[in-house]
Amino acid sequence: MEYYKFLRQYVGTKPLILPGSVVIICNEKGEVLLQKRPEGRWGLPGGLMELGESFEEVAEREVREEIGLEIRNLKLLHVFSGKEFYTKTPNGDEFYSVTAVFYTNEFEGTLQCQPSETLEVRFFKRNNLPENMVGSHRRFVQLLENFR
Repeated sequence: MEYYKFLRQYVGTKPLILPGSVVIICNEKGEVLLQKRPEGRWGLPGGLMELGESFEEVAEREVREEIGLEIRNLKLLHVFSGKEFYTKTPNGDEFYSVTAVFYTNEFEGTLQCQPSETLEVRFFKRNNLPENMVGSHRRFVQLLENFR
């Protein structure tokens, strides 16, 4: 059972602090890989930390599980947290996310969709991201403008 689901058994919908990672994966053209999630929004591959994992391990595991790629040479861009990263889901669950944002252009494998988490994967030009994108993920991609 996923750790946050285990915690929910005890705290119900009360706020949790949920650490996780996302990865900005760029191809040789500098385009960003996004996944279309089951609710229809586009976002970066990533997810929540399990017990004993590092932020890097979360990033590697989630990319492998969600889109079938092996990633290398992760560079930490920033860690986002605080009251602006509070969410209340439609079922009433509340949480504050702590998200490590990584970048890489080193990957291998064949893009695949894990149907329970990913409907489609595609590379997008950074100046032409989809409208229906997770808001914080759009902000994360903008980090690339200042990254070298």
